[in-house]
Amino acid sequence: MILRLTATLLAAAALAAAPPAAGQSHSAKFQPGSNYICPNNTDSGLDCYLDAVVHLYTMCRHVKSIEIIEFGLPAAQEGVNGAKSEYCVDKQKINIVRPYQAALKEATPWRDVVENLRHLQQFWLDAMVALKWDSKESRESYEDRVIQVYDDLSWKIDAVRVAYTTAPEAAAAAVAATPKARPKAKTAAKAN
Repeated sequence: MILRLTATLLAAAALAAAPPAAGQSHSAKFQPGSNYICPNNTDSGLDCYLDAVVHLYTMCRHVKSIEIIEFGLPAAQEGVNGAKSEYCVDKQKINIVRPYQAALKEATPWRDVVENLRHLQQFWLDAMVALKWDSKESRESYEDRVIQVYDDLSWKIDAVRVAYTTAPEAAAAAVAATPKARPKAKTAAKAN
């Protein structure tokens, strides 16, 4: 009896904690995967993507920092020492795909927004690969370089947001400025 009651209570708690089934929620939330990918902003595909580029870069930067602490800067990439950060980069390249595609889909009507998204994505991919230390740079130069990425990401994210918020206004202004076509004159019917 107690076992049955416990099972019933656990099942009820699980149902209460479960997210609503697809189609049940009228929320405009974008769910590209989990809070693991875009923990701070999932209002739309674009918002999720812009959150994810910073978040996923930070995750791999932390993994690389742990390798550097564990093995030292020069040895952090020797042999299998850099395997964790390489795996992180590969994994995050996969994780960013859905938010990036959703952002592109939302931005499809506006060429400037799509171009800014593509530039941001390429910058992010390059920054992820550049988490590796170049043997020609000092520790300070390395740290400055990987931290500078945050400023660059911020500027590129702002460019996307500005293009996205001004695109509908620009489109509406262009439509309003377009001269309206004059109706064609009706031809008089010829009397026979």
